[in-house]
Amino acid sequence: MMELNEKPMGDKTKLLNTGYIAKIGILGASAWIVMLLEIALPFIFPDFLKLDFSDAVALIGAFAMGPAAGILIQLVKNLLHLIMTSTSGVGELANFIVGSAFVGAAGLYYKTHKTKKGALVSLSVGTASIVAAGALVNYFITIPLYSILLAPLEAIIGMSSKVIPAIKDKLTLVLFAFCPFNLLKGILLSLIIWPIYKKLSPILHKWMQ
Repeated sequence: MMELNEKPMGDKTKLLNTGYIAKIGILGASAWIVMLLEIALPFIFPDFLKLDFSDAVALIGAFAMGPAAGILIQLVKNLLHLIMTSTSGVGELANFIVGSAFVGAAGLYYKTHKTKKGALVSLSVGTASIVAAGALVNYFITIPLYSILLAPLEAIIGMSSKVIPAIKDKLTLVLFAFCPFNLLKGILLSLIIWPIYKKLSPILHKWMQ
């Protein structure tokens, strides 16, 4: 028989799960706020490609709590952004998949290589993943959906070719717009995370306890 002063064995797990969910929610909401501060890069990329650094928040979560946490933070961020979507949800879907590839790959590597070198390699792995995932997602999902829901493919290519003349079709749109854009994004995110994560790490690990 259980003593009166004993706690059910599931209580600790429930508390941990509640805390975990709360932290995911806080970081997801924070990432969404950062996502609102997007930056256009005129004369370099087409207008529909805007840079934001919300993936940095998700990556910090992935480093502190594991790759699954980083992906969940991406999910919360994009669900919140659906409230004010201007892309019928297509942009949010692409952002979630590509961003999850970035934080998932980087977080997975860092989980078993928690050193300074491991962090550097994980950021490189994440950058390679965001470029590869971005190419596949945009070619097979985003561009087709955009052309159905928002604008004809010819219009998208025409708008893009004004900025990057080498763009002639869907393949060159991916190769000369989306791939360089995601490469730049991955590099910039890595440059942001690299100097600050170790400073934040003790605070985050204490917070995660």
